[in-house]
Amino acid sequence: MPAPFPFRHSRRRFIQAALAASGAAVLSLAGAQGQAYRVSPWSGPVNGFSLVDARGKTWRPADFKGRAVLLNFWASWCEPCRAEMPTLQQMADLYGPEQLLVLAINFKENPATALQFAKRSGITLPVLLDVEGQAARRWGVKVFPTTLAIDRQGQPRHRVQGELDWTGKAAEKLITSLF
Repeated sequence: MPAPFPFRHSRRRFIQAALAASGAAVLSLAGAQGQAYRVSPWSGPVNGFSLVDARGKTWRPADFKGRAVLLNFWASWCEPCRAEMPTLQQMADLYGPEQLLVLAINFKENPATALQFAKRSGITLPVLLDVEGQAARRWGVKVFPTTLAIDRQGQPRHRVQGELDWTGKAAEKLITSLF
């Protein structure tokens, strides 16, 4: 019988392996908490989507006009997603939705599961439901979490794969580049 996943090993090694398997190189490893992420340029069109949030509102890229936007693809089963989410919420609260719109796009989970996680975690970001994974596929999301950054002019700028501390200096630099 195979051994269970070795939880005693660091999340950093697990994330590095996942990023390496996706063909990505880890650009930055942060501190003792084992956060690993990769930032790469993102270009091309902002592919359309129409996703519904927890309140029944439909979101489309046309709704983003004039604001910097972060599209964070996550799932409640994803350890790095769960670890990253509170810092994403703090950063969103700091800038406010008129300056920086942060959308938490849940990947292929039952809506009740996604919304229960958000409620338990104190997440007030709009939680969009990508129940069939179409938005993730359309935008090439294969690693979780993945955050796609769009500037105020609606131009795609960055792809962040893996767990990032959104309250740190690296995130601040990424965000200010969107304004």
